[in-house]
Amino acid sequence: MKDGIHPKGGPVVFHDVSCGEKFMIWSTVKADKKIKWEDGKEYPLIDVDISSASHPFYTGQDHMIDTAGRVERFRKREQAARSKQKKLKPQKEAVAEASPAPETEAPKEEQG
Repeated sequence: MKDGIHPKGGPVVFHDVSCGEKFMIWSTVKADKKIKWEDGKEYPLIDVDISSASHPFYTGQDHMIDTAGRVERFRKREQAARSKQKKLKPQKEAVAEASPAPETEAPKEEQG
C-alpha cells in the first residue's frame, strides 16, 4: 500500500440514540466526542439515529417509518395496479376461450 493516501482509522464506538445500543467497530470516521468503553479505554463516539439494533428489517418489527406520506402513496399505486390486473384477467381468459385451440397432428410412424 502506498503511504499517505489512505485515511487513518481505528476503533470507534457508535451509539444508536433511538434504542441506546452501543457497539464498537473499526472506522475512519472522525468524532468530536469520546466515551470510556468496557475495557476502560477512551474511544471516539459517534451518535447515529438508526442502526441494526433498531432498524425494522433487522429486528423483525413490521412497522414502517413514514415520512411525507410515502407509504400511503406506495399503497395506493399498488392497489391501483392490482385492481387493473383483476380487470384485465377476465378479458384475457375470455380471449383464450374464444380462440380455437391449434390442431395437432398425430405423430407419423417411421418406416424403415
